[in-house]
Amino acid sequence: MKKILLGALVLSIFFLCSSALAAPRDPLSAAVNVNALMASPQFSNSIQLIISLAVISLVPFFLMSVTSFLRIVIVLSLIRTAVGTQQVPPSSIIIAIALFMTVFIMGPVWQEVNENAVVPYNQGRMSQAKALEVGMQPIRQFMFKQTREKDLELFVLFSKIEAPKTFDDIPTYVLIPAFMISELKTAFQIGFLLFIPFIIIDLTVANILLSLGMFMLSPVMVSLPFKVLLFVLVDGWNLITRGLLMSFR
Repeated sequence: MKKILLGALVLSIFFLCSSALAAPRDPLSAAVNVNALMASPQFSNSIQLIISLAVISLVPFFLMSVTSFLRIVIVLSLIRTAVGTQQVPPSSIIIAIALFMTVFIMGPVWQEVNENAVVPYNQGRMSQAKALEVGMQPIRQFMFKQTREKDLELFVLFSKIEAPKTFDDIPTYVLIPAFMISELKTAFQIGFLLFIPFIIIDLTVANILLSLGMFMLSPVMVSLPFKVLLFVLVDGWNLITRGLLMSFR
């Protein structure tokens, strides 16, 4: 019985292989199918969807690079370090404050972009490329006001483009990194001024403890309440917020 079943199985495999070998083959059928797939509207829509999702994922990084967010979040982080509180306020709170302050500062810029580019594009009075070009102008003007000429010269030199005669001749990909390093420098300058009063408190407390012979007592732990008290008495958050808002005028 087993031999009969084995023989039937071998014959079945033989006939299947024979029919497969006898079937006509078209070597170009795979290529034709691929070309048809690429030419189909479903394929192009899928590619557009993937590209759109990739671009959307980069939008937050782009907004952080061309707005006031960079300066604000660095200054707030430096003031937390200067006071000496490890995780107070938390990083999430600092980012939230920086985000809402960015929305407040960039409000006039976004309003101009909406009026000059978004509304005409939605009404069909402007093409997508033209809307993008017009919408970038208010953002470029904001960046030019906050960017140092020295930083612009640096990236213009290394980009190997023709010497620009006006600001309009400077490409956006040259302006953005120049704006970012200018913001970093400005943020660190503000942070240096914020550190000075707290360093004085640390030195004063350390000298008092040394004169009293309290070598085992950490000056950082003793000076922390005094630094927090000073920050509260002078209404530090109000002063820092006022200074940041005025620095963008």
